[in-house]
Amino acid sequence: MTSSESPLSRRAFGGAVGVSAAAAAVGLGATPAAAQQQEPTAARAQEAGPGEREFRAARGRHSRRPNVLFILGDDLGWADLSSYGSPHIETPNLDRLGRQGVRFTDAYSGSATCSPTRFSLYTGRYPGRTKGGLAEPIADKSAGLEPTHPTLASLLRDSGYATALIGKWHCGYLPDYSPTRSGWDEFFGNFGGALEYYSKLGLAGEYDLYEGDAEYKDLRYYTRIITERASEYVSRDHHGKPWLLNLNFTTPHWPWIADGDTAQSAEIVRRIKAGDARALWNQDGGSVEKYKQMVEDLDRSVGEVLKALERSGQAEDTLVVFASDNGGERFSYNWPLSGNKASLQEGGIRVPTLVRWPARLDAGQVSRVPVFSPDWTATLLELAGTRPHPAYPLDGVSLAGYLLRGERPAERDLFWRVRGERALRRGDWKYYQGKSGRDQLFNLAGDVREQADKAALEPARLAQLRAAWEKTNAGLLPYPA
Repeated sequence: MTSSESPLSRRAFGGAVGVSAAAAAVGLGATPAAAQQQEPTAARAQEAGPGEREFRAARGRHSRRPNVLFILGDDLGWADLSSYGSPHIETPNLDRLGRQGVRFTDAYSGSATCSPTRFSLYTGRYPGRTKGGLAEPIADKSAGLEPTHPTLASLLRDSGYATALIGKWHCGYLPDYSPTRSGWDEFFGNFGGALEYYSKLGLAGEYDLYEGDAEYKDLRYYTRIITERASEYVSRDHHGKPWLLNLNFTTPHWPWIADGDTAQSAEIVRRIKAGDARALWNQDGGSVEKYKQMVEDLDRSVGEVLKALERSGQAEDTLVVFASDNGGERFSYNWPLSGNKASLQEGGIRVPTLVRWPARLDAGQVSRVPVFSPDWTATLLELAGTRPHPAYPLDGVSLAGYLLRGERPAERDLFWRVRGERALRRGDWKYYQGKSGRDQLFNLAGDVREQADKAALEPARLAQLRAAWEKTNAGLLPYPA
């Protein structure tokens, strides 16, 4: 890995980008035994794969402001795609998407669970900047993304974009919080963190499928429904406007129900209606095979949306980003990473990330530059030729200079905080403190599994990274007692 040679810096790409400069920029889990057997495959996911080359910006190209299709999988692990090393899951559509653009090996979510990462993507800021972002994740009506806070959608809408969110919102419940109150012109999907895929019953037994702020009845398999909606959206004539579509799948989040599993669906619904508050967690269900079915269904669904985009004639001028909202869960294949969802170990925050924009990015490339969710917010604002709100400075940095103009990324830190854990990455070095309270230091270049603790050997470096973490943390809201 060479990520220490090309880390990013706020110094290089300040969070606030002028409209004129922006316009110029755009030309306007397996078992240990199985894991050990597959180590060479997974290790190659960190390097250039067959047909891939090191990323190089295609300078001198021009284009109009892009449409943006930002797709999130839900609890999808870093190595759950075949292009990232999965030995048993086949994801030909997502692999093709990566081959048509750039595959990032060192991309991260903004946090380790659903809601905080979505806050970081929608606001471009650390989740701890806002009260709603302190919930890990949001589980009731007491917290949400305040409608007064500028978002990626509201800023793009104000600069002339049509905006829509299809799928999982998970940033607060009605009546106070909703995508349509936070900048999205259209919303079709679910408000909560999980739902039963057929009945649409949520964690509290409520019906949770909406069009705008009104319930929408459709008892088909949820992934089919939102795939149809997204395909219809990208096929539209948007009356000359560019558009932003946030497409947020719930797949492969629990409950472990694949398309056609109506008997399993009925049993979970029975338990929900009987008052079992943990029925959706499906802790007595699922399997590696069922998880494989769900991820492969996600892959097929993304493929359908991309085909609709191709048929519409807009693919050339559409920037597509695919990522996960956090690391994988029970049945994910994360090797060689340690940890999973809810942890700040690599397995909880490192996520597969693919980027395609045919008008501006060459195909068949791989990048090892460390990036995380808020960076995409800053990048998309710059590409749209708009500014962040001056009262809400971004924590992400724009990647436009790196991706489009060949600018060399300089140094900056990636910061994470969840209850009981802390982490900071600087170049190849990562400071981590888990629930034990013990400070640890890892060099990810040679130890992506985070097993060789260098804290005793590098006390000065450890102190520097801990101090940097504490300085950033001091500017965030404290967790409620």
